[in-house]
This record gives sequence, structure tokens and C-alpha cells, in this order.
Amino acid sequence: MRTRLLIRDILHLLVACTMWAATVLPLSAQDTSSTNASQRQQLTPIVVTKDKKPSATLSQAPVQVVDIKKMESSGALLLSDAVRQMAGVTLRDYGGIGGMKTVSARGLGSQFSTLTIDGVAVSDCQNGQVDLGRYLLGNSAFISLSNGQQDEMLLSARATAAGSVINMETREPSFLPGERRHLRIGIEGGSFGMISPTLSFEQKLSKRLSLNFFGNWLQSRGDYPFTLYYTPSHNDSSSIERREHSAMWLATGDMTLFYRIALNRSLTAKVHYVQGYHELPGPVAYYVTGGSENTKEKLFFAQVKYTASRSKLRWQAIGKYQYTNDLYENFKAPTLSRYQKNEYSQQEGYLSGSAVWRAAEHLSASIASDIAATALQSNLSHNNKVQRLTSLSTFALQYSRPRISAKANILATAVSEKACDNDYTVGYNRLSPYAGITIKPFNNSNLRLRYFYKDTYRVPNFNELYYFVIPLDTLRPERASQHNVGFTLSGLKKGDSTRHHSYLITVDGYRNAVKDKIIAVPRQNMFIWSTMNLGLVEITGLDVKGNAEWQWPHFGLSATLTYSLQRALDCTDPDNPKTYGHQIPYTPRHSGGITLYLQHRWLNIGYNCMLVGRRYDQQQNSDESMLPAYADHGITIDRTFEMRVGDLRLQAQVLNLLNVQYEVVRSYPMMGRNFRIKAVYSF
Repeated sequence: MRTRLLIRDILHLLVACTMWAATVLPLSAQDTSSTNASQRQQLTPIVVTKDKKPSATLSQAPVQVVDIKKMESSGALLLSDAVRQMAGVTLRDYGGIGGMKTVSARGLGSQFSTLTIDGVAVSDCQNGQVDLGRYLLGNSAFISLSNGQQDEMLLSARATAAGSVINMETREPSFLPGERRHLRIGIEGGSFGMISPTLSFEQKLSKRLSLNFFGNWLQSRGDYPFTLYYTPSHNDSSSIERREHSAMWLATGDMTLFYRIALNRSLTAKVHYVQGYHELPGPVAYYVTGGSENTKEKLFFAQVKYTASRSKLRWQAIGKYQYTNDLYENFKAPTLSRYQKNEYSQQEGYLSGSAVWRAAEHLSASIASDIAATALQSNLSHNNKVQRLTSLSTFALQYSRPRISAKANILATAVSEKACDNDYTVGYNRLSPYAGITIKPFNNSNLRLRYFYKDTYRVPNFNELYYFVIPLDTLRPERASQHNVGFTLSGLKKGDSTRHHSYLITVDGYRNAVKDKIIAVPRQNMFIWSTMNLGLVEITGLDVKGNAEWQWPHFGLSATLTYSLQRALDCTDPDNPKTYGHQIPYTPRHSGGITLYLQHRWLNIGYNCMLVGRRYDQQQNSDESMLPAYADHGITIDRTFEMRVGDLRLQAQVLNLLNVQYEVVRSYPMMGRNFRIKAVYSF
């Protein structure tokens, strides 16, 4: 009943907002997506903003960026759709739109990756990883992935502590003279009951204050067909089955206020709410294709970020409150022969302060201090309440000149936690260094060489410590050392005003070592896991990415090529030939992708192909545990029609074009060929 009321209220809100906006919007309103540079210069500098994308050529550590143009051209809907296009990323996907999606960068594991929204981290103390399938891209300006560490000096200590950072940057409204609001109404539908209406609204409240609102409803039956093979070899009997018990819905609301207090001071405030329901079909097996489990989740956070500068000093303050509720239900629990219900609620209060001082012409120093108080409650009979207090502090120095830039910092981690059923407090402390350098060896070349080293420390999350059959003192924190050496090469060849050619090539080799690596694998379903320390995992890899763009008078072409090599080996016990030197589970040795996008005034065509080599789902690599390689192709076609008021963008998409059946995770088949269509009206 409550679900029906929630759906009704959301639909009423969408209809009311649409009718109100359509009534009051002036006929002269325009979409600013195609605004040229000369028009932007007519605006006052207080209201004009420019997305500060990280530089892929100047950074000491590798960074990859997917902007709004690339996201739209590929038809990306979820955060996981954008991240999977990046080099060195291993995405675990449990099938369908509603399946859980986690990412591991360079073999370190998903818990080493931190998601930030507008530079503020999203935390999950329960399982330490964020499901990228719960975040939509509708109001994002760009997505970036930084391996090792972001180059920006004005960072929170939590962002510095991560092994890699995925950042979603919210699009800040930009208005032409006389404009006060923009409205985007979209609807997307696809195979197997997928439907997703969207409302995006931007309002200029005053000369210095603007608002961005994004609302979305996403649902799917998820009942796609697949081939069930009765043996791992896939050479024996099989049958065509249909995924059962895999329906889902997800409601998202996001509102951001941008306040330009002055030219050197700004305040950003965001409120974000997500509520969802996901049926868990479980792994498929002979005679077993459905399930009796589901999850219900709620996520709410409110955050404020204040930045300012004066003379040689810049500083930043962040405050955040986050509440998460997860409910797991099993109506036919096999071990209990009855209904099973596990509920987890976590709350976190987070404060961060950082400052950068320009001590000399080429020398800067920064400090940052974060503190987070987290509590997790559950309805379990043991350890039903756990509390953790985390303190992170950093000190950094950076020397920067046109041809050389070097940075070093030290991070201090102090964690104290207590489970109510235990009589003692658990504590963790460590100092973690970082050093990086980039050099431009030749004046007349855009070649840059780079290197970084980083030590990363990860404390086990609450699930790993308290909710498995593992004694408290046996699961140890992970310690990772990261080395990276590489180069970037870029170029731009200009013709007349309608012709140009540009390219960017990045090549990075890396070596990571993770001591006491914690491995999590699904035990019965995607909600119940088992964990263990592997002792030592050594990862050697290579990431290659090339991007080229051509522009001619009537059309343009962009091409992106990525390739990743990862040797992530279990080096724990040389006396155990069954696992020593074997690739760790679900990490492909070879992976890559190709993306092409052709722009024409009549029609835009996009093509992408994701290639993933063979993987293993067990510690011991064998023919029985091997998952075969696969290639996933997709095509997107779109066209924008100029209307009397605003414009209409139509898009059609075919995913898994060749109808290849593959599994990212064993016994969780992915969707075969499926279709999507989308219409977005902007004015």
C-alpha cells in the first residue's frame, strides 16, 4: 500500500511540475547546450561557470573523463554504463538493469574505490562498496576516474585516502541574458518492461543563486530469456529459460543549490534521495531459475560545500549527513524453513576542512582533516549495533613549474570502533605516504612523463568483521602499495574555422601489491557473501587509451580505443600449487573497448564494443572455473529537431547487438539483444 502511495505521489509531483513549468516558461527560452563561446562571453562572470574537468595530460596519476557529450552519444543511463568505458576497470555485473554493479580499478578490489558526488564522498560502512547501478547520469556534467590520487590540492582527506576515486560532477545551470529557467522532460523505454521518465529543471533564483532539480523513475520486469547450460563445458544439453523474479523499481530525487556569494566564494548544497525495490533471482542452475528473495533500500544524504580564496590562501569546508536503510527478505529461507528478514540501518555525520597556501611562486602546501562518526544497527541477534569513529588527516607539498610538477603528502588514519556485544574496542592506526611527479622533457612537444607511488590502507567493513562466521581478530586490514609509470602525448592540428584534428594517447604501466587482501564472493545470492584474507596479491598491468577527433564542415568523427592487461596473481603460499600464481577471481587478463561516434546535422550514429577476456570464478584456475571471453556490441542513433520553442532529441539504441550470451559473474546471465528508445524535450 505504501509503495502504491509513493508511486502516486511521485507521478502527481512530476505532472504538477511539468504543467507549472509549461505555463510560466517564456516562449523565448532556449536550450544552452549549443551556446557558442561568443554568447557565453556576454554573461556576467558571476553566473557563468565552467566545469573544472581534471586534465588527462597534466596529471601525475592517470585520470579518465567521460563528459556529458560522450554519455549521451553512447546512450549511458547508469553510472556503471559510463565507468565500464574506462581502461583498467573490472565491472562486476549481476545481470539486468536491477543487478548489483560494483567496480574494481586495477585489481585492487571495489572497496578501494571511493565514489564522490561534487567532491564529497558517498560512504557505506556496512559493505564498503557502492552499487553503481543505483546512480543515474541525468544531471551529471562529467564522470572522472582517478587512479592513485587526484591532482587537485584542495581535497578532503577521505578522497586522498582512496586507492581510486570516481567523481560525479553535477551540471551547474548556465543562462543566457533574459533566461531564468530551463526544463527537460524525457521518457525512455526498452525491452523487458524497462521504462524511465525523467524531469530536469534549472531555475535562476537570483543573480547569484541557481537551482538544479533532477527526478527519475526507473522500472523493469527483467524477465529476459537466456540459455541454460547443464554443464560448465557448454557442450552438452541446454534449454532456453527466462529470468524469473527479477523485477525492480528505483525512484531518484536530487536537488542542488549553487550560490555564488562573490567571485572568490561559493556555496553548494545538495539533497539526494533514492528508494528502490529489487527482486533477487539468484544464480541460475538446472531446474532452479527463479528466487524468493528481495531487497528494499533507502538512501538519503544532505551535504554542504563551501569554498573560498583570498590572496595566497584557498580553503574548503564540507558537512554531510547520510542515512541508509537496507532490508533483505527471503520468503523460503532453506536453512530456516520460514520467512527471513534482515534489516540494516546506518547513519553517518561527516565534517571536513582543508586549506591550500601558496608559500612561494612555485610552491604550495595544503592540510586537510576529516572526522566521521558512523553507526550501524540491525535486527540480528548478535552485534546488532556497531559504532565507528574515523579520523583522517593529510599534509601535502606541491612544486609546480610549466615543465615539471611534483607532489608529496602523508595521510594519518585513526579508526576506533565498538560492537555493543563486545567488551573491548577495536582500533586501527597507520601513516600512508604518496609521491608523484610529471615532466615535460621537450619544449616543442606535448609529451609528458609521469610517475607516482602511493600506500593505501583499508580497514575491514562491518559486514566483513561482524556478520560472517569469522572471529573478530582473524580478519586483517588490507595494505596496498601502488606504483605507476607512464606518458601522455597530445596534439591539435587546426585548419580553417570548420576543420581541425586532435588526439590524445595515454600509456601507463603499473604494479600493485595488496597484503592481506580481502576477497568477497557470493555464497547463496548477491546479498550473502563470504570473505577471507588472501595474504598477498601482486598485480602487474598496462593501460592504453587513445582518443582522436576530426571535424569537417558538415560532420565530425570521434574514436576511442582502450586496452588493459592485468596479471593479478595470488602469491600467498608458494607451497600451494593449486592457487599460487593463479589469477584472482573475476579479474580478466585482457580487456578493452572501441567507441566510434559520427556527428552529422541530420543524424548522429554511435558504435561501441566492450571486449573482456576469460576469467575464473575460483581461486584455483581450471577449465571448470573458467568463464569464457566475450564481446558486447551496441549501436546508438539519435537526432535533434529544432522546435519553435526548444528542441526535441530522439534516440534509438540496440544493446548486445549480436545477441551474445555471457556471464560477468558465474550463474548470473546477462541480457541478450535488447532495445531502447528515448525522447527528450528541452526548452
